[in-house]
Amino acid sequence: MAAEIGEIEGFFIRFVDGDEDVSRRRVEDYPYQRAARGSWTVAKWREQRFLASYPDFQVEVLRTDGSVAHGKTLLDTLRAEWAEADEYDEDEADDEEPSTTLASAIEAERPRSARRAAKKTTVTRSLEQILWDAADKMRGNLEAAEYKHVALGLVFLKYVSDAFEQRRRFLVEATADPDSDFFIPNSDRRVTIIESRDEYTSENVFWVPEDARWEYIQAQAKQPTIGVLLDRAMDAIEKENPTLKGVLPKAYAREDIDKRLLGELVDLIGNIGFTDTNDHGSDDVLGRVYEYFLGRFAAAEGRNAGEFYTPRSIVRLLVEMLEPYRGRVFDPCCGSGGMFVQSSEFVAAHGGRRTDLAIYGQEFVATTWRLAKMNLAIRGIEANLGDRSDDSFHRDEFPDLRADFILANPPFNKDDWFSDALRDDVRWAYGQPPAGNANFAWVQHFVHHLAPNGIAGFVLANGSLSSKQSGEGEIRRKLVEADLVDCIVALPEKLFFNTGIPVCLWFVAKNRHSNGHRARSGEVLFVDARQLGRMETRTLRVLDDADVARVANTYHSWRSESPEIPYEDVPGFCKVASANELKQHDFVLTPGRYVGASEAEADDEPIEAKLARLRERLVQEFEEADRLEAIIRGRLDGLARGR
Repeated sequence: MAAEIGEIEGFFIRFVDGDEDVSRRRVEDYPYQRAARGSWTVAKWREQRFLASYPDFQVEVLRTDGSVAHGKTLLDTLRAEWAEADEYDEDEADDEEPSTTLASAIEAERPRSARRAAKKTTVTRSLEQILWDAADKMRGNLEAAEYKHVALGLVFLKYVSDAFEQRRRFLVEATADPDSDFFIPNSDRRVTIIESRDEYTSENVFWVPEDARWEYIQAQAKQPTIGVLLDRAMDAIEKENPTLKGVLPKAYAREDIDKRLLGELVDLIGNIGFTDTNDHGSDDVLGRVYEYFLGRFAAAEGRNAGEFYTPRSIVRLLVEMLEPYRGRVFDPCCGSGGMFVQSSEFVAAHGGRRTDLAIYGQEFVATTWRLAKMNLAIRGIEANLGDRSDDSFHRDEFPDLRADFILANPPFNKDDWFSDALRDDVRWAYGQPPAGNANFAWVQHFVHHLAPNGIAGFVLANGSLSSKQSGEGEIRRKLVEADLVDCIVALPEKLFFNTGIPVCLWFVAKNRHSNGHRARSGEVLFVDARQLGRMETRTLRVLDDADVARVANTYHSWRSESPEIPYEDVPGFCKVASANELKQHDFVLTPGRYVGASEAEADDEPIEAKLARLRERLVQEFEEADRLEAIIRGRLDGLARGR
């Protein structure tokens, strides 16, 4: 547990004797997803984060020299010490005098390599993590749902200012250098070029007015008027850049925002450069920071996180399966734009250009729509997200759009979506969706917007696979009989911040006779991926690259005319079912019904030999337990005699 606390919290601890023998008590994983806020003291962490869960243990928080940190020590100070400390010297570690605590008695019997590894564990944090830890401590009394707009707005402002200054420096140096192709002898003419808006916008750089540039803002960070100055800066940037109109947050002057903490946040972000020439690499660092912040805010908000954030591993799985190399990409519930970012990264990774995709999106929540606009702007991704946020059902921004690819994560089981204006809508070609659940309204909305050879991949609650309430079973039957359902993937639980329930991926495609792949009419691929992924925290599972590749490659092998590895059914994982099989199961699409159970691994070891081997191993475990118990009891007796 000590090592895990070190990884999560950024400082190290040691256990001390309690009033009772806890040597045999079970110790579970450290039960916190994120580190305690840096503004906490050691005493507050120990009381609220540690003792609340482990009342039978006592613990000391250590400084890098091994001394015990005072209870009033701030966690951010302690973390900074550990982050800067060198690794333990192995010789010194081996020469240490044995401690006389109960925990040390147990620790001494661990293999030396394990003890040394625990002592040498260092907390290596990415730039994103460092920024997050520092920014989170400056949150004050703001809820995560509010603070994300404060922090992400500043990150965006810093980026556009850095990009502007980098372009400005280039123009100043290039126009004054006689050896440069951009050299301009006339000094007045040089000034005109340097101040020309076109010289910036032609390179996809936003024009930043002087009083909105970061250097000016940071110089005023300690002033009580910093909130007003930031609001004015955001206003000025929007006025100078029409594509950002109505996008940037302008609520920094609110009374409930602590201006001292706001100024500290400005200074923090001011220390990080987001351009090609800074110490942190290319300007894509802002994209990483922005996405990391979105993910951490999603974790902090929990229940409401699904409104703006789909975990990266799920987005990547959708993108890898659909392979949007070129064409129109649409997400009518786009959140903060993660589907578009991953699609653009996919194209770039396969040698294409971002301009190979035409991106369209719609988002109902106004603040989330603004997050998406900023998210795409800082990455140089051109997208049409409409002129405002709005409801895709009641005000479809793109009624005539027919997309080549649709990727989406609509709200699960939404029950307040319907009004009489939607009754008998042209989109409900396969049946009127029930007013109490929007799942099949979304499915039909996607189908309606598909091009003749288009394909859609989207996330839905598992109930969509089997529900027969309010006509949902009939709609599902008609979708299957219309030969639209291409593939169903069952996902493991705990993939989302806002719900622990397992979900599924639907893939629906038009013209499955010949839409660029082999003809697969009359069959559906089922994949049961519920056993994939790993627990990143106690409450969140992620799909690793190997998991994504396994599912995506299975799908590609099945639909490809000439796959590198021919597709085969794998019991317990994947199965191709015919239309007749689906009918026999009354069009219930739960993958577990079709893939069956996985084959048991072959075991050629005779039962007699196996029993003898296991018995011998069990006896050895008993003997080792007795040995450790004797050592611990001996050291406890020594402690008692020493008193």
